[in-house]
Amino acid sequence: MDATSAHLDPDSTRAFVDDEFERTIVPALIEYVAIPAKSPHFDHDWAAHGEIERAIELAHAWCQAQQDLDDAAIEVVRLEGRTPVLLIEIPGRGAPAGDTVLLYGHLDKQPEMVGWREGLGPWKPVIDGDRLYGRGGADDGYAVFASLTAVRAVRRAGCDHARCVVLIETCEESGSFDLPPYLAALDERIGTPSLVVCLDSGAGDYERLWSTTSLRGILTGVLRVDVLDEGVHSGDAGGIVPDSFRVARQVLSRLEDPDTGEVLPAELQADVPSERLDQARAVARALGADMSGRFPLPEGAGPRAGEPLDHVLARTWRPALAIVGAGGLPAVADAGNVLRPATELKLSLRLPPTVDAGQAAEVVRRTLESDPPPGARVRFTPEQAASGWEAPPVAPWLETSMREASTTYFGEPSALTGEGWSIPFMGMLGERYPEAQFLITGVLGPGSNAHGPNEFLHLPMARGLTCCVAQVLVDHGRR
Repeated sequence: MDATSAHLDPDSTRAFVDDEFERTIVPALIEYVAIPAKSPHFDHDWAAHGEIERAIELAHAWCQAQQDLDDAAIEVVRLEGRTPVLLIEIPGRGAPAGDTVLLYGHLDKQPEMVGWREGLGPWKPVIDGDRLYGRGGADDGYAVFASLTAVRAVRRAGCDHARCVVLIETCEESGSFDLPPYLAALDERIGTPSLVVCLDSGAGDYERLWSTTSLRGILTGVLRVDVLDEGVHSGDAGGIVPDSFRVARQVLSRLEDPDTGEVLPAELQADVPSERLDQARAVARALGADMSGRFPLPEGAGPRAGEPLDHVLARTWRPALAIVGAGGLPAVADAGNVLRPATELKLSLRLPPTVDAGQAAEVVRRTLESDPPPGARVRFTPEQAASGWEAPPVAPWLETSMREASTTYFGEPSALTGEGWSIPFMGMLGERYPEAQFLITGVLGPGSNAHGPNEFLHLPMARGLTCCVAQVLVDHGRR
């Protein structure tokens, strides 16, 4: 077949992708979900435990088994003392020499989390209808399989494509702190991508291709309040020694309005660019009340007041504070009448895409520690600080390609939206490859609950997304 005249037939592409998912990808994902490959922040002895190694070797073996990629270089790269990466180099066909597409994903996982419903569990893969339940399938184990399958679909159709590099890391859920040394060590092998495809992001629904235009940053740290060297009888000290939890509440109110949840320091706010505001309005029109319906709200509870547009912006361009852990608090059943010596709270602060995380850490430290309440010692210790990311303007060819691919494989045009979480890799790449175009997409739609209980991979979404990526690769080769 003449590659220059070849095109990606939708029916053939869909049939190929569906068959690959059924025959090899879903079985591999089931095996992957069962591996407790927790990220280094959650498994400090990850190297000794070997679960990350199991996960990357599983992906490596699957990639090597794809015989129609016999010219690909497939390698697990290991730097001393760092989590491994899987690097796959696939030569281009018919595209200009030196042109490169970088496709990205990760294999490390968040910890177990409580609350899985009966019959489910983080390391217990269960297929229920169109969903594969278990930790990591959607975030983001499917990415390596989808990336290679998309390239294979392009080749199977005889279409031109640029050189493709697939980079799969195992430190993303810990902020990708191991990734910069790999980017430096593999710089020549990666090249200079003109297109970056990341399959680790979200979806407003399962009805179309979603492309992420911005990501919030993240700042985590521990607030500690000390009032005693050891616990004492609450009837003895109560009223003289302050309660450490009350002091923690008091200083947190400097950071967050306790009534509205608004993050207060002006340095942690950002203006929303007009283009992003227009995109947010389009998302609000498309999803409407479904913005709040994506979350498992208990009966009688609901989201914060506001119109759909307010919810979109609150999730993508405004800071938000969550208390994700606590120390110094005994279980309710074990709590005695003791004035505790200290309270620790783990803070997770989502930052607007354009706020510098390092500067934010200093703002938070100063806000919490300055002028401590009488009788207490207050300390804030930053941990992870990763700035957000805003995409460059979308090139006309990519905008057209996304829209037409989504219409072909989902029946609806694509949509552009910001996301509320962080993908540290994107900030690194944005600085490293300022001229690149970005397709940041994923399968984390309503209810998929990444990081939480009952996480699932929506299999039809993963298949459709794979087809769309194949089409974008073809259009990139022809641009």
